[in-house]
Amino acid sequence: METTRFVLAVFAAFLISSSYGNTCVKPEVTASQYTTQDATVLTSIAYVAEFNLKCANGVKGIPLYAEVSGKTLPAARIGDDNKYQVSWTEDVKKAKSGDYSVNLYDEEGYGALRKAMRSGEDLSTVKPLVTIVVNYPGAYQGPWVNSEFMAAVLSVLVWYLAFSAKSKLLS
Repeated sequence: METTRFVLAVFAAFLISSSYGNTCVKPEVTASQYTTQDATVLTSIAYVAEFNLKCANGVKGIPLYAEVSGKTLPAARIGDDNKYQVSWTEDVKKAKSGDYSVNLYDEEGYGALRKAMRSGEDLSTVKPLVTIVVNYPGAYQGPWVNSEFMAAVLSVLVWYLAFSAKSKLLS
């Protein structure tokens, strides 16, 4: 009985270590993206990148981490073993339109990235597993002139036209 438990424990440890020790070889990514398009009543812009990771060696479900503009984020696995999502927010005033590079790292690469951050090294020295580009075209922040201002200007204009027409009739 003890021998069976020992064999099962060794087998379970082998399975766990083999699943966490794998690295992705020749990664292929298909990605989709979403960014906030209307910022009239919002204070933050949301960026979402969903992607499928396919490895040539068939590894599935590996933990991934992302780096965007010097910030590190976890990549959440959603649904399938190879489907991930990375999301972050940025203040509307700080959000710049253009392309954002999302560098993805496995555990080994993430460790090297954190080490480079701590020591103040250039982050470009750490090679990412793969890079995704999220395009942010900008967000609509409302009309240049508020409708309340336009209503006030139009009411003053109507009053002026009515007053001048009345003055012409009485003179």
